[in-house]
Amino acid sequence: MARTQESPGTQLRILWVRLSRFPGGRWIFNKILGWKIPYTGKLGATILTLEPGHVKARLRERRAVRNHLQSIHAIALANLGELTTGLALVGALPESIRGILVGLDVSYTKKARGTIESEATCEIPEVCEPMDYWVDAKIRDSSGDMVAEVRAHWRLGPVPEKKNTK
Repeated sequence: MARTQESPGTQLRILWVRLSRFPGGRWIFNKILGWKIPYTGKLGATILTLEPGHVKARLRERRAVRNHLQSIHAIALANLGELTTGLALVGALPESIRGILVGLDVSYTKKARGTIESEATCEIPEVCEPMDYWVDAKIRDSSGDMVAEVRAHWRLGPVPEKKNTK
């Protein structure tokens, strides 16, 4: 009996559940995530929570993400927000639905310094045909102040059936 291919979200959840309960498991998960998505890996964010429809990630300020104003660069904040919205969404999608990012709106409210956390939560609507869906991420500093908000615009739709090429 052939095993069905699991969706990327299912693969991530399985990996997270297997690894996060062990000492060093979250570190290993974050390294694997960075290897699978190299651009995201360069950001250096740490996933703290990964549940279907809910992700929390942390980014510490360091030279690689700092701008000329000695704060975390605006694009690093946008990348962090995109990462959390994407993992929250993809981690909740059933195998029959796929999503692709088509837009990103970012609002910056305060210089981001120190360690920051981004949190995204979403509920997947019923998807019968292609549709637009937005997922928001709130990015806060260690004192709980909002430093940025990311609104990711996703296009959701049924996974097309594979054509038989035999």
